[in-house]
Amino acid sequence: MQYKILFVDDETANLRLLERLFRNSYEVLTAASGSEALDLLSIHDVALIISDQRMPSMTGLEFLKQAAEMRPQTVRIMLTGYTDASAIVDAINSGVVYKYINKPWANEELQQTVKRALQHYETTKAQRQLQLQNVRLQSRLKATKESFVELVLRMFELKLPQSRGHAERTAKYAVAIGEDLKMERPELEQLSLAALLHEVGRFDIPNEIALNKTLFTPQECEMVMTNLESGLQMLKGVPDLEEIVSVLRFQYEQFDGRGIPTGFTHDQIPVHARIIAVASAFDDYTLPRNAENAMSSDEAVRSLRMEAGRRFDPNLVNIFCEIYSGVPVIEEVNELILM
Repeated sequence: MQYKILFVDDETANLRLLERLFRNSYEVLTAASGSEALDLLSIHDVALIISDQRMPSMTGLEFLKQAAEMRPQTVRIMLTGYTDASAIVDAINSGVVYKYINKPWANEELQQTVKRALQHYETTKAQRQLQLQNVRLQSRLKATKESFVELVLRMFELKLPQSRGHAERTAKYAVAIGEDLKMERPELEQLSLAALLHEVGRFDIPNEIALNKTLFTPQECEMVMTNLESGLQMLKGVPDLEEIVSVLRFQYEQFDGRGIPTGFTHDQIPVHARIIAVASAFDDYTLPRNAENAMSSDEAVRSLRMEAGRRFDPNLVNIFCEIYSGVPVIEEVNELILM
């Protein structure tokens, strides 16, 4: 591979000297000004630029800043015969300039510097290609995850009408609590995703049992946990969903230790699971599948407070009720990109 090197200097003699020094090993381009060099960069993918600093109209530093925007991977070296240490140091620290060389230069030293600069170029290019590959991979994984979640929500809607609306509202309520707790966005997105899929373990359960949100007989508990584990195993096989499995496994735990499967209590229960329990219950109270049983927001808040310390984390109940007590709940929910 023959690298392209661009030399920029307003002194023709310097350009001819540099051209003779490197033309046998590289493809050499020359420009007598920064503007001329920018025109060449718009056409040529250059590996290395070596530019004089003191030029009329546009200084070397001004040119190299624009060159960095046009060709970020190109390595940039400044030639200077003047003491301009502050500007050069700032340029190096900001990444505009790879290094500088004093004029007059020693040919052998300059040739070695060019070799090292081109090695740096190869390293930078490889890193950039890896970053692009990672971006493409993340994009594919995100698309896979979104397609899976959409499929699950559609399947639930077919089995239990209104399930999708319940899942989406639960996610929004959960995020509102998480925002009050000052969770960072990545954690909020994981919380939202877990809330969207929190009913995954109910898919193979008969509707009359699946709709029972609070109390199960011992036989129903066994059925719920068997189907929950089956649903969790399905989630484990989907990219970027592994982290929510530990949340959903404990969604039936209760704050006082009366829940399933382990009887965990208080902080033993993952905070995301405790949040989802409050958010899901509030939506069940205000917009149940059987509309005749619907509560007003105030009634739902009172019901949550009655169960605080028993079924629900009292701190999370307080946070939620402070947000939603006496307000139109749907309209007031903060928006978050769910996936």
